[in-house]
Amino acid sequence: MLELMLCSMLTILPDYLYRRFVQGKRLGKEITFFSVWFELRWGIVACLMLTISLITLIFYFHPSSNTATLFFRTVPIVPETSGRVAEVRLDYSAPVAKDAVIFRLDSSKQEAALETARRKIAEVDAALVGAQVEVLKTEAQIQEAKSSVQQAQDELQVKRELQRRNPGIVPQRDIEKLQVMVDGRQGSLDGANASKQSAELRVSTVLPAERASAEAALAQAQVDYDKTFIRAGVAGRVEQFFLRVGDVVNPLMRPAGILIPEGAGQRSLQAGFGQIEAQVMKVGMVAEAACISKPWTVIPMVVTGVQDYIAAGQFRGGEQLIEAQNVLRPGTILVFLEPLYKGGLEGVTAGSSCIVNAYTSNHELISSGKLSTAKSFGLHAIDAVGLVHAMLLRIQALLLPIKTLVLSGH
Repeated sequence: MLELMLCSMLTILPDYLYRRFVQGKRLGKEITFFSVWFELRWGIVACLMLTISLITLIFYFHPSSNTATLFFRTVPIVPETSGRVAEVRLDYSAPVAKDAVIFRLDSSKQEAALETARRKIAEVDAALVGAQVEVLKTEAQIQEAKSSVQQAQDELQVKRELQRRNPGIVPQRDIEKLQVMVDGRQGSLDGANASKQSAELRVSTVLPAERASAEAALAQAQVDYDKTFIRAGVAGRVEQFFLRVGDVVNPLMRPAGILIPEGAGQRSLQAGFGQIEAQVMKVGMVAEAACISKPWTVIPMVVTGVQDYIAAGQFRGGEQLIEAQNVLRPGTILVFLEPLYKGGLEGVTAGSSCIVNAYTSNHELISSGKLSTAKSFGLHAIDAVGLVHAMLLRIQALLLPIKTLVLSGH
């Protein structure tokens, strides 16, 4: 309607003034309700053509979307393990801080495994002390065996010396017994050394490895125990949380509730524009938004991202061929917009529906001086008609509460 009124001022109104003051035709005489078309046919045709051209120009180079929403991601409250609920610390709707416990599962099995792992570490520590004592014991045995070997060797040496000086004074049988004694005591010494090496290996390698395994088992048991405490990964608010003590939860079942992160839906606005705007929508375009949850307010925005694929064309591979006729509604180009100024979305409820206008700007291209006069004039006209769309958005923002509260059937 606004475009029609504007165009009529440039076409029908001049035509009427020409008929009235130049040709002398009077309203109600020569110009009547029945002769309007014949008398003002040039102005009417020019008005319709100009209106259609203006609307096409405005909506193509300055696109609009009525399907803009502050989408926000929710976090399902799901435990990592199955179990029976032992404690619930929040109501069905309540704020929650980061890492705060939401509910707790029965942990008797995990506590038993944790205590078993602690006892295993204590057992290994006790074995380590015993092995250290065993090392000391084998050192004493080695010292005793060395003394015995030395004593037997000395006695054997004396007997051999006597035999050498006075052959026959010492029976050969005694010398052979002493040699066997020395060999036997040397074997005991070697056995004591082997026992020491075994004890030292147990102290330095075997028992530390067993302790490391026990510590790993303790850490695993601690992790399993911690999983019985379901915590909030981020600060936010818990909604639709109807879990109660005694309920059985399972990660494969439905979530126990929903966690809405703090500040969700306050960062960016997502809008769906028609596919014909694919060549117009660019990152960096200035836009404006008016949201139902914050009436009579126009929020300056900027385009920060344009999705380069259309969601309606996606498919999941299966056992049936794709039939194009099943796509009844054409998809839209998803555009991401952020407030031009900090805090621009404050007061806008997450999930709110909004109206968005984006505006094409050719100022840099015109200022470059690389265009002809005709192209510069045309781009100036394109930028100028964006004012009409901005006026339309403000009229929509003004009438939005009335349309919602009065004209929607309440």
